[in-house]
Formats: sequence, structure tokens, C-alpha cells
Amino acid sequence: MTRKIRYIVFAVAILVLLLTLYQQAYELSAVVALAMLFLAWSHYRQGTVALAARAYHQQDFDKAESLLKEIQNPDRLSRNRRGFYEFMLGGIALKRDEYDTAERHFQIASRFPLRNQNDKALILVQLANLALRRKEYERVRAYIQKAGELKISARVQHIIQKIEKEIPAS
Repeated sequence: MTRKIRYIVFAVAILVLLLTLYQQAYELSAVVALAMLFLAWSHYRQGTVALAARAYHQQDFDKAESLLKEIQNPDRLSRNRRGFYEFMLGGIALKRDEYDTAERHFQIASRFPLRNQNDKALILVQLANLALRRKEYERVRAYIQKAGELKISARVQHIIQKIEKEIPAS
């Protein structure tokens, strides 16, 4: 849910809570209060990352960015969500040729757990590409080596091989 929708649902929940308290339906009041607590928890720990991920995968980067910007404090996100948050911001910055911003976000994303090792390798490959662009070949080798140690798909392996061909022999 977006922040606006969460606020609307929370306002409705407050009204329902007041109504159930007025009706002296305390069991129902407790259920509504727990639902409100869950809504508040999910607002801070989950944010709009799932909605942004859907937009990101549909190549709607402007919508994904606006959904990610709704998250006021990314440090509050759960560790799994924070990794995807940073990964998507890095990808969006990369699409806009903002290489320094992209590298910063990918560096942060590399410190958080992701779905699997292939996703982690994708981040390392992105960092290797950015280092290759700057002709920082030692960093490229380090990222490629670390990515190669992970369990990766054939697609990622192919990308790694292409990057390795672009590194000049020392």
C-alpha cells in the first residue's frame, strides 16, 4: 500500500475501533487494535518496496522511484527490503546515467541480504561494470571474483565472461 492508502486505512480503523469500544465489543476492538499495530509495523518495516519492485520489473522507473521516495527513513526498513530498496535505486540511477549515485546505492545493497546468491552476483556485476567504466581494473577483478564464487545463473555467468574480456591483460 502507498503511504496515502495506509493513512486512509488507519483512519478508518480508528473509527471502527471507536465504534467497537462504544458498542463494548472488546474482542473485536482488540482485533482492530492488532490490525492497526500490524499496519503501522508494515509501514515502517516494509514500506512501498513491493509496489516499487512491481513497477521496476515493468520498466516503469518513474513510478518505482516515486514509490521508493515515499519511504521517509530507509534505515527502518527490514534488512531484506532495504537490499531491494537500494538495488532498485541503483538501477534507476544507472538508467539515468548517474553513475556515482548508482554505485553508492549498489554498494549499500551489497551489504544486505537478497533473495538468493544470483541477485547478490547481479549487484557485484553492476559494480564491476561501473568500475570498468572508470578503468579501475583491480576493483573489476575483485567484484568479478566475488561474483564468480556465488551460485549464479548462466545469464550472469555470460555477463561476467563479457566483462572479463574487456579487462586488459596486466
